[in-house]
This record gives sequence, C-alpha cells and structure tokens, in this order.
Amino acid sequence: MSEQGTGLSIPVPAGSRLYWGLFFNSQLLALAVYVLLTPANLSSPRLIGYGLIWLNVSTWVIVNSRPNPSTPGVRRRAKLVATGYFGLLLFAGGVAGVGIGDAATGFRFAWLPFGFGPAALYSGALVTINLIPIYLLGYSALAYLVYVTVIDTAGSAAAGIIGLFSCVSCSWPIVASLASAVIGGNSILVASALQVSYGLSTAVFVLTAALLYWRPTDWLTRFRGR
Repeated sequence: MSEQGTGLSIPVPAGSRLYWGLFFNSQLLALAVYVLLTPANLSSPRLIGYGLIWLNVSTWVIVNSRPNPSTPGVRRRAKLVATGYFGLLLFAGGVAGVGIGDAATGFRFAWLPFGFGPAALYSGALVTINLIPIYLLGYSALAYLVYVTVIDTAGSAAAGIIGLFSCVSCSWPIVASLASAVIGGNSILVASALQVSYGLSTAVFVLTAALLYWRPTDWLTRFRGR
C-alpha cells in the first residue's frame, strides 16, 4: 500500500495574472538596468512614478480594448478621428512643435528619468520633436481608445470629439515651459510648476483613459432607457 506524499502546494499564477506579473517584474528589471548603465539616476522618484503610471495604464487599456465588428467605412472614419486626436495630443503635449529658427541645436539624446527617457530630441529651424517614450505610448493609447469608441458608437464622431477635448489639460508642460521662459529657468517657482504640471497631466491622462475606456455616457444612456 503506497502512501501519498504530503507537501506544500504553491499556487502558480496562470493566464493574465502570470503575464501581468512578468510585465511588472520586467519593468523593475528595465528600471534597474537603465539606472545602472546610463547617466540617469533615482533622484526624481516622483517622475519615475509618473512614468510607470503612464506605461501601465497605457498597456492595460490597449490590451483590454477591442472594437466591435464594423464596416470598412466606419473604420475609416474612426481612423481619421483617432489620427486627428493623436496629432493634437502630440502638439499639445510638446512632442512636436514649431522650429526655433537660428537657435536650433539639432539632434541629441537625453537620459531623462525612466519612462521619460531615453528621449530623442530634435531642435530644428522649422520643427522641434521630443520623442519621449511614455508620451508616445500614452497618446497612442488614448488615440486607440478614441478609435474603439467611435467604432462602438456606430461611427459617430461626437464620441471622439468629447474624448479629444477631455485631454486638453495635457498641454500643462507647455504652459510650464512658457512660465520658465518668462520667470527664469533657475526659479524655484518654475521647478515647482514643472512638478505640478507633470502631476496634473498624469492625472488628466488617467482620467481621460478611464472615461474613454468605461464611457460613463453609455451608463447614462442605459439608465435613461430603463
């Protein structure tokens, strides 16, 4: 007669829990490697936290959002709305802008805090481009949500326009930059304004992603229909 061995049973995550666990651990590993191998450091934990919020919220909404089946015409209209929205965010968020004429300095890499960097920056006479990873990912996620929203509302552009105006406050970093130019780059007030602007833009980003993902207007419509 054989005896069954009794031992500890360790639950192993499976499915989405496993994938998200690996994703979070990968972020910690990437952060450690980035700090060790680049001039960046951990002197800005708040900015690193903001970067992780943008990264995780963006990834979550993209992975969990799927448009309803639709006609080619509806998809084309949704792409047009989403593309226009994405372009506005790039401009409002300071990713792309007008050039600075003779003061142009060309192309360079900036080892900004994790998530914000590594950033590829181009300052030209006609155009300036600031390729900041979390902004590119975050704005892409919002544009994708607008695309899904427009499709799910039978091609109505109204839903996309509502989402578009809900993220106008993402232009706060531009406002802070203008304040810096007026007050002076070494001002303590400007440094505080920049910290506040990053926090506000992050909060607005999360709120916009939540509104576009869960769509409270759908809840109101269903409630009124009862």
